[in-house]
Amino acid sequence: MARSRPTGEIEGDPSDGEWEYRPLQLPGDVSRMTAAVRLAIQAEFGGWELSRVRLYPGGVRKVWLRRRRSTHMLPELSV
Repeated sequence: MARSRPTGEIEGDPSDGEWEYRPLQLPGDVSRMTAAVRLAIQAEFGGWELSRVRLYPGGVRKVWLRRRRSTHMLPELSV
């Protein structure tokens, strides 16, 4: 039997129709500044925004980025 997900839960599903998600895991030895720069680069060049961050024991961060699903996956080619 399939388990129903609560609204807003994204674990295990990289898309939900309107949004697509990208999970990232940052090791505990990554500083906050380094993590912020990495996420800023993803936002600037990939169009991603921060959706959720979880901090686990040992300092590991699990981050979910999201962006609106595009109707045009690739630019159209002209012949």
